[in-house]
Amino acid sequence: MDLNTLLDTPPWDWPEDAGETFLETLVDKQAKEADRLIAAQLAGDLIVMNDEMADVLLAIVGSGDEPEELRAKAAISLGPVLEEAGLDEFEDPDDLPIAERTYHEIQDTLHKLYLESNPKEVRRRILEAAVRAPQGWHTSAISAAYSSGDKDWKLTAVFAMGWVRGFDGQILEALESPDPEIHYEAVIAAGRWQLNAAWPHVVALVEDPSTPKELRLAAIEAVGAIRPQEAQDILLDLAESRDEEIAEAATEAISVSMDLSDEEDDEEEEGDEEDEDDEEDEDGKWIN
Repeated sequence: MDLNTLLDTPPWDWPEDAGETFLETLVDKQAKEADRLIAAQLAGDLIVMNDEMADVLLAIVGSGDEPEELRAKAAISLGPVLEEAGLDEFEDPDDLPIAERTYHEIQDTLHKLYLESNPKEVRRRILEAAVRAPQGWHTSAISAAYSSGDKDWKLTAVFAMGWVRGFDGQILEALESPDPEIHYEAVIAAGRWQLNAAWPHVVALVEDPSTPKELRLAAIEAVGAIRPQEAQDILLDLAESRDEEIAEAATEAISVSMDLSDEEDDEEEEGDEEDEDDEEDEDGKWIN
């Protein structure tokens, strides 16, 4: 199987034995390094993830004998399954690709490896993967990375802030960063946490056609989350854009904003009903 062809193939179109091929390539230290890197990258897809795959990836992350780039790739590939398992919390364990034991083993091992003197790139990717299922140690790790004075670590920190709450001020600060990668991650984080203070900045990015495309796409998604009702007016014209990616992103953002608006309306109605009940209780009504 030519692994290069799978890079441009949707996972649902992969051969049935794709996962086995990834495993064989990952454990074969005589295989081409390029093939092992591709296998490590693709092995993180939930379609092929299982306990054995997670164990192999985790072993590579922790092995000082493996190439640094391969260790970093393996770490990042553990992120999606951590996120999936963290969201489900094993309420439906049969629907998850790994067992709860494996989930906790990944978390514990990544924490241990992060604290050890591993290469910078490996530690960065460990943190970027680990925060997709937030734990207590992540807050201090993110703070240290952000204030380190190292551009790469700051980039990792801002990415991680999109997964771990409590960094609104730093996200707003990062929106003003001249570094395009940090700026991009800050836009994503602002949208994910619906930071109202980021609204003017993000709207300006959406409305400026000279905004770099990837950044503009991220901003389009963010405005739909930050102020759902106002976003719809801003995004309507973009939904008719000749640029298919812009139009698709705007249409999706409008759909998300409508759902969020409905949720806000429901919450307001529930709040009004609770206020009415409180008033009735105070008047002595409905009290047995």
